[in-house]
Amino acid sequence: MPRNLIFVAPFPLETTMRFARALPRLRSVGAGDVRVLAIMQEPPKGDDARVFDDVVRVSDALSARDLIEATQLLASRHGPPHRVLGILEAVQVQLAAVRAHFGVPGTDVRTADLFRDKARMKDALRAAGLPCARHRLLASMRDAEDFAREVGFPMVLKPPAGMGAKATFRVSAIDQLRGAIDGMRVSAQKPMLAEEFLRGREHSFETITTGGQVRFHSVSEYFPTPLEVLENPWMQWCCVLPRELTREHDDAREVGVAAIRALGLDDGFTHMEWFRRADGSIAIGEIAQRPPGANITRMTGLAHDFDPYLAWARAVVDGGFDGPYERRWSVGCAFLRGMGRGRVARLEGVDEANAKVRQYVEEAKLPTIGAPKSDSYEGDGYAIVRARDTDTVKSALKTIIETVRVHYA
Repeated sequence: MPRNLIFVAPFPLETTMRFARALPRLRSVGAGDVRVLAIMQEPPKGDDARVFDDVVRVSDALSARDLIEATQLLASRHGPPHRVLGILEAVQVQLAAVRAHFGVPGTDVRTADLFRDKARMKDALRAAGLPCARHRLLASMRDAEDFAREVGFPMVLKPPAGMGAKATFRVSAIDQLRGAIDGMRVSAQKPMLAEEFLRGREHSFETITTGGQVRFHSVSEYFPTPLEVLENPWMQWCCVLPRELTREHDDAREVGVAAIRALGLDDGFTHMEWFRRADGSIAIGEIAQRPPGANITRMTGLAHDFDPYLAWARAVVDGGFDGPYERRWSVGCAFLRGMGRGRVARLEGVDEANAKVRQYVEEAKLPTIGAPKSDSYEGDGYAIVRARDTDTVKSALKTIIETVRVHYA
């Protein structure tokens, strides 16, 4: 009998479908037969429609009630679910609720919520003795003023269940803080998370965890930080996986492993953002119970010559790990965007950049002419490069962001 794997996502975006496509491939690695089912707001089309044996459409894929009802319908057609899966941070707590309802193994509600609620997460990390940004959940202007007196300015405001740098912004003075609290109508029913502004070089730390043990880890570096890019819409952002993981990364590994242990993850991928301060100390920004975005999953596979999407499927379905994986390459990604607003009108410098660095380009997506400018720090397009040494990757990225120009109208 095939095992029923239910994959949940609101929309069949390319980055999402890369994980879904890995599930049928479990058959080819001796993991047994599987039946791949889906719950989505918008079913996939074309070749991606053949990834799934059945799809149930729902009006809200972030509603636990909708997901439970859809799972019940799939169970009536195919039998009970073996696993209930998804890769988006915004759906992890709801997936845990579905597992609890049907008695399906996997991350439970308490653990999923601990990863999702950034205030509770930081409380748990600090209780475990781990360094992270000082924070406070604000329910009033008085809370905000008290926290400002404690940490000073600038500080960072974000939703308690935010994702990465989305809906995150910096305030630099008391008047800005008051305006933000009033504008967002902060209350006990609608709190806002405030954090001290961490200064330093920003990195990420990724893991594959099975049975509560970290089996694989990787580190990336951000140039500049995502928050700076959000605040400056003209900046082009780069992410680099250096080939060499040195002693400088040892304390990040120790902190990252301890954070996963403190939050209680059994099987899955994690993505942690952390800072190296000027004095050499590190601090955790936050950690998510999901694969990383910003093409880091793809880049991690390229750096170690393995299929990261299949590795995710092995971890969350079977608690399996097929490593170890040797870090053989440096990989980087340049995210393309430009100054101005409106729609993408034209691109300049693409042929010139291609002539200089095409031997290093592994994957690229150019901005689409006529598309509205993205409000994401990931920009309107990207180029992923790979080489044996880190300096070559950084040089190729520099060429791309200095040569390619995106114009809007």
